[in-house]
Amino acid sequence: MACNDMEKSSLDDACCDGAFSSCAAAMEKERDSYLSPTENPSTISVSSSIPPDQQGYDVEFDPPLESKYECPICLMGLRSAVQTPCGHRFCNSCIRKSIRDTGQKCPVDNEVLLEEQLFPDNFAKREILSLTVRCPNEGCSDKMELRQLERHLSQCKFATVPCPQCLESVRKSHLDEHKSQQCLQRLMTCPACAESFVYATKQIHEQICPFANTVCEYCEMELIRDQLALHCDTDCLKAPVACTFSTFGCREKMPRNELAQHMQEFTQMHMRYMAEFLRSQSLNSCLMPSVAAHSSSDERGASSRAADSCQCKQELLNLRETVLELEGRLVRQDQQIRELCIHNETQKNQVTELRRKLSSLEEATRELEAQQYQGVYVWRLENFSLHLRNQEAGQPIVLHSPPFYTGRPGYKLCLRLHLQTPSAPRCSNYISLFVHTMQGEFDSQLSWPFQGTIRLAVLDQVEGQHHVEVMETKPDLQAFQRPTVQRNPKGFGYVTFLHLQALRQRGFVKEDVLLVRCEVTPRFDASLRREGVQPRGPEPSL
Repeated sequence: MACNDMEKSSLDDACCDGAFSSCAAAMEKERDSYLSPTENPSTISVSSSIPPDQQGYDVEFDPPLESKYECPICLMGLRSAVQTPCGHRFCNSCIRKSIRDTGQKCPVDNEVLLEEQLFPDNFAKREILSLTVRCPNEGCSDKMELRQLERHLSQCKFATVPCPQCLESVRKSHLDEHKSQQCLQRLMTCPACAESFVYATKQIHEQICPFANTVCEYCEMELIRDQLALHCDTDCLKAPVACTFSTFGCREKMPRNELAQHMQEFTQMHMRYMAEFLRSQSLNSCLMPSVAAHSSSDERGASSRAADSCQCKQELLNLRETVLELEGRLVRQDQQIRELCIHNETQKNQVTELRRKLSSLEEATRELEAQQYQGVYVWRLENFSLHLRNQEAGQPIVLHSPPFYTGRPGYKLCLRLHLQTPSAPRCSNYISLFVHTMQGEFDSQLSWPFQGTIRLAVLDQVEGQHHVEVMETKPDLQAFQRPTVQRNPKGFGYVTFLHLQALRQRGFVKEDVLLVRCEVTPRFDASLRREGVQPRGPEPSL
């Protein structure tokens, strides 16, 4: 009976063991099917190829990482999670480094712990790799599972890489632009000498480049650096030079263009310097032979000394004649220089008078042209794209048209156009257009203040759909009184005439030219008003 019971018990145990083994194998197979190839336990060992000093996942989890998935040593997400016999989880590299550095014990409960006792926690690893994380690249808002982070980083347009030239961190998408336009270590070619240099040394190269343009410090003339020294030595009119008689003792220095005046004013002084110099030279030449003769022979008598004295006197007479001849030549040259100066001054006066007459004729021509418009004037603003670029950069743009008359006789007017900057209050990015009265030839024959109708238009050069505004003058405003200066400082028109966006949407600008038309109809009798003309809703403003 007992034997039968024991036999039966053994059979039951065997059956249980067999069932348990089958169940474990099935669970292991099912677990392997959930793991990706890179997560399979067969490919992960405790001594994996992960660098030994690599800590946990230092990424931003969303939602935040639970404490059970946090390594107690590095306080980051578990990387290659391993578990201890005492039930604690660590990063593989963290716990191994801790055992080697601080001893064979668990950092949490100080239980004895050997490296051989560690085993991979694949369940925790799979759970951690399934958590959602944010892309660590600045500017990227993408989220993904942790297992997909590495693939995302290899494709993320916000990822940064070190520039191979300056080692600065740059976005991948901007790397080519950085290397060609922003990198301080990029190679450049000097347009003047064609030499290559690093951009960081650009200023140094510009200071030494022999073909770079430079400016003379005296006359401010622009020339090549290699020519600067020769220019200062021979050509520059304002470079300081020494007096021609510096060899004879004159110590004066002056600009090269003042040398002739100095020579003219100090002729007598230069002659004295020259005479003293020649006298000293002649005395030295007389004394040297006599000293040499005395030292070589003591037998010469009074007769030889007398002969030397006569020879010195003769040389002095010759030198005196030379000085007198030079003085006479200088006097004649001074006279010639004075005559040339007078002639030059006369020519300068004639040129000045001709320029004045030319300016007067040009002004008279412009005045005649202005009188031909008969109150209808079309203003061409060329290179308008340049004005738009300056306006976008925040520079105030104010342009005045040439003057025009409303008739002959008639009022003299001009237009003023503003391109309002993006920061201008209440009128940013608008074209402002105003009319100014000017002092004209017929002001004394006209009635003041100026009255009439003014039509302002920016012309559509493609479809002919012009932007037109009409306004009536207001006699009580200063803008329409008789001007007391060349151009009345007060104008009348529209602060918000046309928005720049509308200007770009239609064909107002063609071949970089904007056309502004002004039609002025004076009204000499205040009681007469044109019918059918209504000013724009918002009142024109000063």
